[in-house]
Amino acid sequence: MTQTQRKVTLIAHTQLSKEFRSQVSVLLDDLHFRGNQVTDGQAVALTAIRTCYSPNKPSEIVAKEGARYFGKKATDGEGGTEADRLIRFIMRSGHTSTTEHISFTFAIEGVSRALLAQLTRHRVGFSFSVQSQRYVRFGSGDKSGGFDYVLPDSARDNGGAEAIFKATMAHAQSTYDYLRKNGVPSEDARAVLPNAAACNLVLTGNLRSIIEFYGKRKAGNGAQAEIAGLAEDLRAAVVKVEPWTGAFFEGGRK
Repeated sequence: MTQTQRKVTLIAHTQLSKEFRSQVSVLLDDLHFRGNQVTDGQAVALTAIRTCYSPNKPSEIVAKEGARYFGKKATDGEGGTEADRLIRFIMRSGHTSTTEHISFTFAIEGVSRALLAQLTRHRVGFSFSVQSQRYVRFGSGDKSGGFDYVLPDSARDNGGAEAIFKATMAHAQSTYDYLRKNGVPSEDARAVLPNAAACNLVLTGNLRSIIEFYGKRKAGNGAQAEIAGLAEDLRAAVVKVEPWTGAFFEGGRK
């Protein structure tokens, strides 16, 4: 049994297929040569958005319209390219379903079951695969070495609060071990594990859902500190690979 820290790793995100990339490689190389780097997410976003309004076929949009949108400066005076202007317009108009085609998959480790209960309330656009307390045994003598736990920042270095918190975790571990030793199956013994017990999961979400999640759970918006930290981790991971999304993580309408 150990105290753990949250870790978020981006496993995968939307990428152009080899077939599609081969059709637009000349254009993308030319744009890159001229200093306009186009991410895969931007190409998907333009394809989805323009499909709703263009006479061109979806497979043709980047090839036929990419130079117009990615190769010219924005006409709204807010910077970036015409593609950035178009995406800003779409986000502000509320036509955000077009950003659901861009997805991200994360490995999330060392978060509490309390956080999990909050996270799974965000069901639309999210998929979860969660470490099971039924099939994974958390006894002190099992491969897990006992359950890990998350210590809230509010209990850290707070007089005797931290010591009492850790003692409570140790008592929960000994109770779980006792039940297992006396023949109680892990699926029933898990009932004594606390909300602070750590878990691991894989989360996949589309861009629209991640932006909306951030808007509701970001720091300073009334969210609990642990899930606010997770929201920031997800935002940072998304923006790192798709920098153009950064402007939309404050409620999705900037």
